[in-house]
Amino acid sequence: MERRRNAQTQTPMETLQQLPALVALERIPVPVLAIADDGTILFANSGFAAMLGYTQQEVLALEFRQIFGEVPPAEESALSVMHSLANLVVSLEHRDGSTVRALMSKSALERADDRVALATFQDLTEQLWLDER
Repeated sequence: MERRRNAQTQTPMETLQQLPALVALERIPVPVLAIADDGTILFANSGFAAMLGYTQQEVLALEFRQIFGEVPPAEESALSVMHSLANLVVSLEHRDGSTVRALMSKSALERADDRVALATFQDLTEQLWLDER
């Protein structure tokens, strides 16, 4: 009850400043994925999980190379692969074995010392399928 009372007296900017990043990422209405430099999946919102037919917990148990279908040899770090695929249509592996084609954004984290890549995705599978007909 106390928390609600405080929220009513906050300005919109104060509310935004106190919103945890993971809550905000979950609420974004587009698929979002964050990976570590070693390929560990750190975060996937419900939109990303649904796009690939998994639950969020199942996605977190996967590795980067289990999701990205066409990736260079394992010598390249997952971060360098993510950066090289920025703003391109990528192939992702759906749980049922089919391929999901999605436009992947540039990582929101771009500093040289960032050890995380955070990207959004736009599922283009149906659109590309219709265009090929």
